[in-house]
Amino acid sequence: MKALKIIGIIVAVLFLIVIALPFVLNVNEFRPRIENDLSAALGRQVKVGNLKLSILTGSVSADDLSIADDPSFSTTPFVRAKALDVGVQMIPLIFSKSLQITNIELDEPQVVLLHSASGKWNFSTLGTRTAAKPSESSNPNLSVGKLTVKNGSLSMGTANSSAKPTVYQNVNVSVSDFSLTSQFPFTLSATLPGNGSLKLDGKAGPIDAADAAVTPVQAQIIIKKLDLAASGFMPPESGIAGLADFDGNFTSDGHEVHSTGTVQANNLKLSPKGKPAPRPVDVKYDATYRLQQQAGQISPSDVSYGKALALIAGSFEMKGESTIVDLRVNADGMPVDDLDTLLPALGVSLPSGSSLQGGTLNANFTIAGPLEKLVIAGPVKLSNTKLAGFNFASKLSEVSKLSGAPQGQDTLIQNFSADVRMAPAGTTTDNINLNVPSFGVITGNGTVSPSNALNYKMNAALTGGVVTGLTQLAGMGNKGATLPFMIEGTSSSPRFVPDIQGMLGSQLKSRLGGLGGQSAGGQNAGSVVNAIGGLFGKKKKQQ
Repeated sequence: MKALKIIGIIVAVLFLIVIALPFVLNVNEFRPRIENDLSAALGRQVKVGNLKLSILTGSVSADDLSIADDPSFSTTPFVRAKALDVGVQMIPLIFSKSLQITNIELDEPQVVLLHSASGKWNFSTLGTRTAAKPSESSNPNLSVGKLTVKNGSLSMGTANSSAKPTVYQNVNVSVSDFSLTSQFPFTLSATLPGNGSLKLDGKAGPIDAADAAVTPVQAQIIIKKLDLAASGFMPPESGIAGLADFDGNFTSDGHEVHSTGTVQANNLKLSPKGKPAPRPVDVKYDATYRLQQQAGQISPSDVSYGKALALIAGSFEMKGESTIVDLRVNADGMPVDDLDTLLPALGVSLPSGSSLQGGTLNANFTIAGPLEKLVIAGPVKLSNTKLAGFNFASKLSEVSKLSGAPQGQDTLIQNFSADVRMAPAGTTTDNINLNVPSFGVITGNGTVSPSNALNYKMNAALTGGVVTGLTQLAGMGNKGATLPFMIEGTSSSPRFVPDIQGMLGSQLKSRLGGLGGQSAGGQNAGSVVNAIGGLFGKKKKQQ
């Protein structure tokens, strides 16, 4: 019993010591030391709030924490945390008042990352040890067994810009064996704008003493449901939108970043007037980025949509808030059946109720300019395909009294080729050559406005079996018959209009002895114009 009493007394004494120590030991006397050491290590002024000691958890906590920003970027804090918990070794603290840190935990910090037009970041000067004057006893090469960030928010933007910054929520970071002078493992997770997710797992360090932004890093990055529009990843003016999943690796030596991986984009839209693609677009990429030059290179990378495969390569460069690209796309023998549903995503509309079926597509495009004003240009060729649900000849017969034209609901296309240029101001299509074996060869040029309005001037060289009211009227028979016409309306609802002036100029001028003047030939020409106009419900205007 006596032994039990002694044990009881010892336990009671220890309990009283645990309760009394926080009142006897004033941990606030360590606050200047903590602020000084952190300021020396980070090269920024660090302020901590009132300190409290917890014997049971072996930690010192502060009500709040703030780390100053680089004054060339901002006068507001770079980091502001609701609470700071510092794990300490209790025995040295109690008996020798020596503060030995084992871990640091930041609760709900708000971090502001800013970069200048030249590409410099506001965290570049972290660790340069220029903002504080530590005491002789402070250790600028701070090392911590574990560094944790919980439920933080990260704002990323451009200094002195009116553009809205991108904000990442629920930021959690875990770092083991942190040191400014050696490599350390880390994990990072965050919620992206639009409720996507980000996870990084890798190693970093040692922290570059001159520029923390060029610290070596190697990591795996996994992104789920990145909202290309809501995240600010793509400028709103580009019209590019969708949800992207990303799985890749990157390695940075502080000067050059090399990354490989895969991207799958769902509901992808590639034009302001585009519609989301019903199938995912998959990319296998290989890219290099030079930090100082803010420029990079994309090695030949695969872009696939179903069984359709294209290669993309080129360069990109950051200039201020804009990203400028110069890319080349090579696509040979892509199956049209897989591409038909991708056309609306590019802002390309087919006539209402129609679709492309069968055959192959070859294209060689350049994609150049800032992302918000991309210009896509190059030749395109379709072979052995069918425009189902739209009969080109039947549309022409409505305005040309066409007879002998192929019947049915579809247009069989042997070849279609054109030089296409898509830009924010509209689409230009030059050197059109459309070969419909049962009908003829159609050539011409035209434009599509941003609102999808058509303005095309075309000419159909008809096959021998196709006869028009025009050629019969002109007494030309079938051989060599041509039909000039215009396409107006919209992409989804095209309207075919006869080109009366073109008909007269190309087919009747030699037979009537000229169309101008007051000669008999001129009078005959006028009567013929009215006769042809009657076929289309039009009359020549009196001069």
